[in-house]
Amino acid sequence: MILDIDASLVEIHTDGKEQAASTYKGGFGFHPMFCFADATGEALSGVLRPGNAGANTVSDHVIVLDQAIAQLPAAIAAGHRSGDDVGTVNRTVVVRADSAGCTEGFLSGCRERNISFFVTARSNPQVSAALCDAIGIDQVWEPALTQAGELRDGASVCELTSLITDHKLPVGTRLIVRREPLHPGAQRSLFPSLEFRYWGFYTDAEGLPVELDATMRAHAHVERHIQRLKDSGLCRMPFTNFEANANWMMAVAMSADLVRWFQLLCMEGSWVDARPKAMRWGIFHAPGRLVHRSRQRVVRIINGWPGTDVLVNAYKRIALITRANANTPPFGGSLTAHAPRPVPRHSGRLCCIV
Repeated sequence: MILDIDASLVEIHTDGKEQAASTYKGGFGFHPMFCFADATGEALSGVLRPGNAGANTVSDHVIVLDQAIAQLPAAIAAGHRSGDDVGTVNRTVVVRADSAGCTEGFLSGCRERNISFFVTARSNPQVSAALCDAIGIDQVWEPALTQAGELRDGASVCELTSLITDHKLPVGTRLIVRREPLHPGAQRSLFPSLEFRYWGFYTDAEGLPVELDATMRAHAHVERHIQRLKDSGLCRMPFTNFEANANWMMAVAMSADLVRWFQLLCMEGSWVDARPKAMRWGIFHAPGRLVHRSRQRVVRIINGWPGTDVLVNAYKRIALITRANANTPPFGGSLTAHAPRPVPRHSGRLCCIV
């Protein structure tokens, strides 16, 4: 079970909202932090924070981690609460974070909860010295792999654990560094170089460096998850009261999770990972009519609608989920989908599908 923690800035264009403050990027608003399940993209926990809240605040990282563990099924969460004995662990839980999670307190908190960690490494004299020693030794660098297990062109990975000694890191922590050719727009590097961009992370997980590197790079999924929340109303924050806005954020996360599960269970193809805006205009706003007759539920969709097949398949899958017998819909009768069919004006009840 892989969890991803990240914070994001929510811009507010008024100073009338409680605890809205200046952000480290020069804006104004809030700085919420979330924890997502990587397998599904659902938001397991979140904390609304003032705009001037620190990115690397240990207590906030621990809070969202504990709240996320509480959301997991009991069989998975067993052994992963603070102070639990390692012998009670049934399933491995891994948490990933960017450099904001690279703090002594957070890594110690992960160790106390028997949770493995992947956190982005920060540049410091020890890391720079280790890179200097490894730059001229080509045999220590192995070709990097993509998420599909194929060779990543121009990128390579090496482990520099033996070249650092940091007593603030938990015992068993490994330092793994990746280098790749410089490209326009490349982010800040661990080491100044005119040829490569160097990026590294700490982990206490077992495995080959190239495989662990691919696992850590998948942390980028969290940006897509946060964008899904922002498309669903996270940027609105309609209330002046801070607690009311915190409840609004919770409602947004719950709504986004419902849509996410609908995509995973009822959609196929590109619709599985479609953003909420695409779902809104392609699926939820589809003009159609739901007809009840002869103990049947008939779904009529307007002629030529591009998502007709997707909608019909979604209704069939809903029937399969809600009843063991696909011919028995939730409210009795049978489900028959007729598509495409025209919807005459002013003839019957019009509704948006779902």
